[in-house]
Amino acid sequence: MVKYLTGLFSPLMVSFIRFAVHLAIIMAVASFHKRSWRSLLEETTPLLFFRGLLSAVATVLVVFGLKYLPITDATAIFFVQPVVLVVLSAVILKEKVGAKRWLAVLIGFLGVLVIMRPGTGVFQPASLLILASACAVAGYSLLTRKISGQASQLAIQFSTGLVSSLFILPLIFLAWLTGFGGELVLADQQTNFVLPVVLLFCLGAAGLIAHVLIVKAFERAPASVLAPVNYVEIISATIIGYFMFNEVPDEFVWAGVGLLVCCGLILANAERKPATS
Repeated sequence: MVKYLTGLFSPLMVSFIRFAVHLAIIMAVASFHKRSWRSLLEETTPLLFFRGLLSAVATVLVVFGLKYLPITDATAIFFVQPVVLVVLSAVILKEKVGAKRWLAVLIGFLGVLVIMRPGTGVFQPASLLILASACAVAGYSLLTRKISGQASQLAIQFSTGLVSSLFILPLIFLAWLTGFGGELVLADQQTNFVLPVVLLFCLGAAGLIAHVLIVKAFERAPASVLAPVNYVEIISATIIGYFMFNEVPDEFVWAGVGLLVCCGLILANAERKPATS
């Protein structure tokens, strides 16, 4: 949906509407549960605020990246996120990271280099946007682990929608004033906007559902169990990229994906054992 919509709207507009819809749905659900926005705001801790900020940054970066990169390439680069999560766990949480995890970090880093191929003619600067987005999501995942079970689902999703919307809205105003990021609406007046508007709503709803499921998953299972499931995404991304946008990944992308999958499996195996492994 993002790939299609960024051909009609600025990535900033797509990102903002995605979170605005997210927030609107949460407010509707909250009213059904007789929760006011003030009560949800009072439940928004600094950790929830910062988590929402990281979500907004990650989304804006990945939407800009998807505008210029094939879906499979962008998804493959995004798989560096578990690698960054290991590094952040060691640096920020002071977790003990054994030799096996550091080996996985090295393999994952090599995988990203193979996919991006910096210094060659095929390197695309937009790859760096996806890489930066993966770093932001790693921080987001770290905070999700910390808050799991400590805040209500409504408060978690309210803070994500509110903080992200408030972060992106000034960027849209800046873009309107300066032209940064291109025109806010790229389609001409002859375009039928029914499908794009429906897809914008679906994007926000799908994003909200994904956020809820991620939080629920972290509450019910350790990261080691969840990590390998992520690699289903590369299959779906490849199928969608091929059939919807006629994108065919080259052999370097598949080689890099292979290294990143090995990295993820090593990390998942290490997580099942004591931290000394």
